[in-house]
Amino acid sequence: MREDGSVGQLIREAREARGLSLEALAKELKLPVRHLEAIEADDWVALPPGRPRPLARQLAERLGVDLEFHTGAFQIVPGVQELEPPDPRRERLERIVMGALTGTSVIVVLWLVVPGPSLGHKPPPSYLVALSRPSLPPPPAPSASPYPVLGELLPEAPVNEQGLLVSLRAMDTADIRIEPQTPEGGLPMVRTLRVSEAWRFRVKGAFLIRVENAGVVSVEVAGRRIPHGQSVGEGWIGTFDGEGRWLRPTQPELPDEPVVPDEDEEVTRP
Repeated sequence: MREDGSVGQLIREAREARGLSLEALAKELKLPVRHLEAIEADDWVALPPGRPRPLARQLAERLGVDLEFHTGAFQIVPGVQELEPPDPRRERLERIVMGALTGTSVIVVLWLVVPGPSLGHKPPPSYLVALSRPSLPPPPAPSASPYPVLGELLPEAPVNEQGLLVSLRAMDTADIRIEPQTPEGGLPMVRTLRVSEAWRFRVKGAFLIRVENAGVVSVEVAGRRIPHGQSVGEGWIGTFDGEGRWLRPTQPELPDEPVVPDEDEEVTRP
């Protein structure tokens, strides 16, 4: 592992060493030139969420940059860490353990189900068994009223000392990025949601949500459903204050257009 520059610097030096221009490389890889410029400038926020690591790896493979040799530089690139390749020996051991557990479970079930000898005593009458095993009442359902009575289950509070409760659920694949908007700042949270996958977390202070393919994502902030109104394939950016209120962008007022009289109308002069 070496620490001799950032990923963007390594890619730019490799491209210049091969005499390639940004336009030629973008045309070959079928990528926008602005994405290549953002990568060489290490401006990862300018790239779509979830794309910095795949794009950097694609450029590195094309230009012959060994990112495994520059592990420290590549770890700075935001995104989900790649999983290590599976170990065949570990997979074989896991299959053996799972087979042994399955066999043991089958033996235990057969031992419990198949009746054995009475061991010299008769089982108690059925009515005594019924009396010795009183049925327990079902657990109470979550309360739908603002003032639940004793014994009811309370739903999770939308706002508490840990922050605002944010709930995201996707009906299809979508990239999500959460960016703090407080003076203290903080690292963004990036995640790719799959089909019928939910993501629940808490945020303190103002924040911003970036959603790709927002038409398949349901958004709730502080117990309120956010009707962003986007369709499938469209992106959406939502800004929220520290109390979970959606700060919708205001539409600029258009100036009044002057009334032009029709040519056929007679213009009266004072």
